[in-house]
Amino acid sequence: MKAISGALAAILMFAGAAYAANAEGKISKLDKSTMTLTLDDGKSFKLSEEFNVEDYAEGMSVMISYDKINGDNIVLQIIPD
Repeated sequence: MKAISGALAAILMFAGAAYAANAEGKISKLDKSTMTLTLDDGKSFKLSEEFNVEDYAEGMSVMISYDKINGDNIVLQIIPD
């Protein structure tokens, strides 16, 4: 029974992650005052306060995981290339 519960929990965990979208590119603009990051393709993303914008710079290649919430692309994770 514990094995079934563990397997179910793993499936549900990955099912929730499936809703996140990904984007790749170079950071073309980083606005610290609005906590907004824009990639070279023009797509913009909002950063939460948990992100230290000092860790990122214009020209840096990144992969971004994000959710679309109320029309905004909200960053979940940034992975530098």
